Parts: sequence; C-alpha cells; structure tokens
Amino acid sequence: MPGARIESGDRVTLRTLEREDVPFLQRGYANPEIRYPIGNQRHKSRAQLEERFEEEDRVRFLVCLEGDEIEESGLEERSSGDERVDEDEPADDVRPIGVVSVAGTDWHRPELAFWLAPEVQGRGYAKEAVSLVIDYIFRVYDTPAVGAGAYAYNEASRGLLESLGFTEEGRLRKFRFIDGEHRDSVEYGLLRSEWLERGEQ
Repeated sequence: MPGARIESGDRVTLRTLEREDVPFLQRGYANPEIRYPIGNQRHKSRAQLEERFEEEDRVRFLVCLEGDEIEESGLEERSSGDERVDEDEPADDVRPIGVVSVAGTDWHRPELAFWLAPEVQGRGYAKEAVSLVIDYIFRVYDTPAVGAGAYAYNEASRGLLESLGFTEEGRLRKFRFIDGEHRDSVEYGLLRSEWLERGEQ
C-alpha cells in the first residue's frame, strides 16, 4: 500500500501517497476523532476521495511506522484494507498512521495540514512527521515561509505548531460550522530563517 520512501526520521517515515491508500484515507476522514478536529465534518466516499486524489497543487505524504516501531507502538494487528501491494516489502514491515499534506506549493506560501490515527496520537509521531515535511519544503521549494491552520478548540494541533516555532498570525472568527458550532480558525506561520535558526541551536 504505502509508496516509495521520501524521508526518514528516527521513528517515522514519509512515503508517497498512492491511489491504493484511499481506503486508509477514507477510514481516517470518516473517524469523528479525526474528522472534527481537522474541520472535515462531512465524510467522503472512496470515489470522491479518488476524484480529489489528482489535485496537482497539493503534495501529500503518508506517515508510516516501520519494522520494530510497529511493535513498540502496539499496532501489530493490521486492519482490513491495509494490504501491501509492493511484494518487495512485506506487509508487516510498513504501517500507515496518518497524512501530512502541503497545499499551494506552486503559487503562494505553502500551507500544511496533518492528522494521525487516534491510537498513535500523543506519542510524538506527528511532531516528527511535520518536522520532516518542513525540512522537505524548505529544501525543495524557494519559499520564505510555510503556514498552517488549526481550529481554536484543537489544542493538540495548536500546541504542536507552537512547539515547532510557528507564530500565531491571526484568527478567522466563526470560520466554519463544525460539530454543531461555529468555530474560529487560528492561522500560523513559520519563516525559513526561523526554522534554520532552530536547527542550528
């Protein structure tokens, strides 16, 4: 299922997101523990997700655990639909746990979005994955900054962004109706110079 490895960290890898990963995406987007925090209140069919799959202005990374990290995470049992299509790599060696996407790479400041499966949240995997993507963006694209948004009530995502050096740049009040309420969206930004300075410390 997961495609080629793009980046590797200490515990997670980033792989290309392939059409065969759509069932994993659909399960994630249908899960209320993911859907509401990211503001995606409407679930989508596989056909709808496949239609959006070819968006050219979005770079998507599948966040995966591999090898011993799968066992250490407690995710040894695979759910249906997670079959591996690459026979060169056994299914038990790679386990998708989330997605990081980057929009607007071709025409404005890139914007990050991310989610991880609820069973692996709070373990530092998201911070490592987002850090790898930020490194990738500043290495591949000639952009002075990267942005991200999080809903005001999503304290975990806001805390992650702030821990990586993102600065709150503004708030869109009553931005979207989610889970029965109008919610504010908080916009964040991180300058290339700020990220490089953090790396030197």
